[in-house]
Amino acid sequence: MNGDVGRRGLKTYSHLMAARRVPSEYEIVTSKLLYYVDRGFEVETPVGAWYRRYQLASRLRCHDWDAFRDPRETTYTKYTALQREKEAHVDGILRSIATSDYDARLSTEWLGCLERVLSPARFPFHGLQMAAAYVGQMAPSGRITITCALQAADEMRRVQRYAYRMAQLRLRQPAFGDGGKALWLEDPNWQPLRRLIEELLCTYDWGEALTALNLCVKPVLDELFSRELAELGKASGDFLFGQISFSLAEDSAWHRAWTQALVEHAIASNTENGDVMRSWVRAWLPRAESSADALYRSFVADGSSSAGSNARRWLAGMGLAP
Repeated sequence: MNGDVGRRGLKTYSHLMAARRVPSEYEIVTSKLLYYVDRGFEVETPVGAWYRRYQLASRLRCHDWDAFRDPRETTYTKYTALQREKEAHVDGILRSIATSDYDARLSTEWLGCLERVLSPARFPFHGLQMAAAYVGQMAPSGRITITCALQAADEMRRVQRYAYRMAQLRLRQPAFGDGGKALWLEDPNWQPLRRLIEELLCTYDWGEALTALNLCVKPVLDELFSRELAELGKASGDFLFGQISFSLAEDSAWHRAWTQALVEHAIASNTENGDVMRSWVRAWLPRAESSADALYRSFVADGSSSAGSNARRWLAGMGLAP
């Protein structure tokens, strides 16, 4: 794009001319990706009615969703470079466990806690991945779609790392984690979360699904697993589990950052969005908190989780705490 656009006609990035500068890579690859938002689908099919009902008719509304910017300006290229470094670090941790007697030194009590948690946790994390993918599919902006797609990839990273750690522990205890599915389906401590995840997966309004996932359920679970469980591991002599959790927590920190940027953009564009999101937070956050409290009892015999209070502080900073 150059100064003689008027004389030579429109250029490839003419939709970015308002900035009056050469666009960044992020702007080029994320701007105006979804044609149908403004003009509808080219062919009328039943899916069009779905989008009209659960996207266009959502109570969460903004005159220009494409004005949202991911604060990290994440492109696929940038994402793969960032994750390559994180994965190399975690690979090194897992390699050090595999080439030493680290697992042999872990206490029986802590191994029992890991068995109660690692295997069934794969199911809700898969649920978070599917919910992120759905929000991205229904989002009215390509930039939101991209962040959700990469968030879904991060959730699969968490599932894979938990599964890999389980495989290491099964080398010493071949039946380690065999009861994970039964715990997820039947254990009383897991049932509040199972119901919450299942209802999240059939929340079709894209705005409510976004709010429930990224403002309520996921922040609480991230705190519970990446901080509280990791701290219990350190106190039990499993320092390296805390290091793996720290790497996964870096992913969650970006999820919170882009979500907060989107919330701030939505409210700045339409002040009614604050009331809309607060109403959804009131419906979902207490259930996420009670799920965390119940699940905490799978970690330890008594006590309660502080994950909900930390999530509330973050929401309060955006004016969304119930």
